[in-house]
Amino acid sequence: MKRFWDTVTLTLDSEAEHRILLDGKPIHLPNGGVLRVGPPALAEAIAEEWRLAGGGKGGEMSFFDTPLTRVAGTARERIVPDPAPTEDAIARYGETDLLCYRAEIPRALADRQAQYWQPWLDWAALTFDAPLRVTTGVVPVRQHHDSINALRRTVGGYDAYMLAGLGIAVPALGSLVLGLALAETRLDAAEAHALGALEELFQVDQWGEDEEATQRRANVAADIALAERFIRLARMG
Repeated sequence: MKRFWDTVTLTLDSEAEHRILLDGKPIHLPNGGVLRVGPPALAEAIAEEWRLAGGGKGGEMSFFDTPLTRVAGTARERIVPDPAPTEDAIARYGETDLLCYRAEIPRALADRQAQYWQPWLDWAALTFDAPLRVTTGVVPVRQHHDSINALRRTVGGYDAYMLAGLGIAVPALGSLVLGLALAETRLDAAEAHALGALEELFQVDQWGEDEEATQRRANVAADIALAERFIRLARMG
């Protein structure tokens, strides 16, 4: 689409939330409501997306140019009215967390998983009182309900913006534990992605790179980076 606006400004409404104005008119959500953003740093970053999109009035732009806007729209339109479904979808990853499923062979991969994954399970156990059981192979392991309930309480303590970011990061990583470490700034996006892709990267070391797999990993890395940036901006207040 062509850029149709010249100026981008922010305004604070009576509920202490920001609206992003394009030539004085607010951005609307698909459901017709106005996009309102609470955290000032996030609102300013979204405004900057729209200042840069298309390069100037009449320039070509895509909504891929405004990724923070898309995530904020999800928070406002889908999560704020009823956060429970999003909380549930995120928390369920704790029941089948990637870090709990280890290889038996080759031994080198199993050792690498134990070396790099176990510290984060230990962290989750200490931080959230949520020890998780580990298994080998693909046979599901049933996690203790106290641990799952502790993780659910943790997820339920986040606001809509944090949930929107986690809603991207956790599925991309296949791990609630890594997603929480990202949210709590214990891991950055690159570190989290390397841990989530540990087995795939091990196979690359053994057999070489595959172009399609490389592109898929790059797409996942971009999603995790977006989630990290969105969460960081939301937490800046």
